[in-house]
Amino acid sequence: MTKVQIVKTRDGQVRSFHATGHTGYAEAGGDIVCAGVSAIVISTVNSLQDLLHEDIDVEADEVNGGDIRVTFNGAPSGGAALLVDSMIHGLEWIRRQYGSQYLSCQIKEVE
Repeated sequence: MTKVQIVKTRDGQVRSFHATGHTGYAEAGGDIVCAGVSAIVISTVNSLQDLLHEDIDVEADEVNGGDIRVTFNGAPSGGAALLVDSMIHGLEWIRRQYGSQYLSCQIKEVE
């Protein structure tokens, strides 16, 4: 299962997000759910860096469980917030289509 956790403040500002694990929908190379999740998350990270030039730290480990962690080093721009909300929307759509046994999305609220 792929688990995605998004950390937001009470007023809705994104602080970080973390995706880890493989969905297990199909064997490696044919797992369309894992490919979809990966495409959405990586596209979001690339857009945050390349298009918006957000001040973020990115830690990735593709070998050991498909792990990526993104941390904002300050308040994200409005564009960044929209990108992350779009990522959440896309991931939730995949979860509804293919099942919560393959993908879990959680939004954690912090102060």
